[in-house]
Amino acid sequence: MYLEISNPMDYHVALYIRLSKEDENEGPSESVNNQKSLLDDFVKKHRLSVYDTYIDDGWSGTNFDRPDFQRMIGDIEAKKVNMVITKDLSRLGRDYIMTGHYMERYFPEKRVRYISLLDGIDTGVESSANDITPFRAIMNDMSKKIKSVKRDKQRKGQFIGGKPVYGYKMHPTEKNKIVIDEEVAPIVRRIFHMALEGMSCRQIATQLNEEGVPTPATYAGLPVANPGPYTGLWSSERISDMLQNETYIGNMVQGRTVKISYKSKKCLKQDRENWVVVEGTHEPLIDRETFQKV
Repeated sequence: MYLEISNPMDYHVALYIRLSKEDENEGPSESVNNQKSLLDDFVKKHRLSVYDTYIDDGWSGTNFDRPDFQRMIGDIEAKKVNMVITKDLSRLGRDYIMTGHYMERYFPEKRVRYISLLDGIDTGVESSANDITPFRAIMNDMSKKIKSVKRDKQRKGQFIGGKPVYGYKMHPTEKNKIVIDEEVAPIVRRIFHMALEGMSCRQIATQLNEEGVPTPATYAGLPVANPGPYTGLWSSERISDMLQNETYIGNMVQGRTVKISYKSKKCLKQDRENWVVVEGTHEPLIDRETFQKV
């Protein structure tokens, strides 16, 4: 962290943590323990004195009547706290009007220094990050609404990904619907047939590579400058992933991975209980009996 605290003894710190049900879907990076660990490391590094830690678990960022948030406000009013630290701005709140009120009016009036670690916001110093805070709050609010719309479409069994799984393509006229791609469907069926005959994932991959069968990435026209499990060559990982994908029996499976944050392209694999699976949304490529046997 590049934030510097020149006079740590002057501060009585409130560490504020918030987690909602929607945040849980974004992966472990938002968990209470992850937030607390990040905040604890910061105060330890800067030799700050923590007055208390305030945790609202299961509360939406648009609701500012959260129990521990209000308890923190009470301690600010009682002059027990004069610094508030959060992991990022969205932990403070996702309603840009109310978040802006606390950031730009309430905290300054109460002489409370606010720090948002991942955003680089520190109201105690002059910084360009502080200047774009209102815009950042609006983006947080918009991001929440976009995620809500996407989640709603997923629950309805509508496809919202970039490219359908190998063996399917977008419906020519219906939006958010997939249909069998007859050009490569025989390859998918053959892979399941080879598995049914007892061939291992590695043996299947080797066979396809020897025959020069284009990989899903090659077929999709994706760059293959760095061949790997999902690019230039068929691999046992790719085959294994296909053989376990319920999309092939007509179920829409989404939410298997989640982005760490809007700033990062890296995705984390989600536990199966967090997947969004809707049955019977499209024509199956593989019958259920074959899928279960494989």
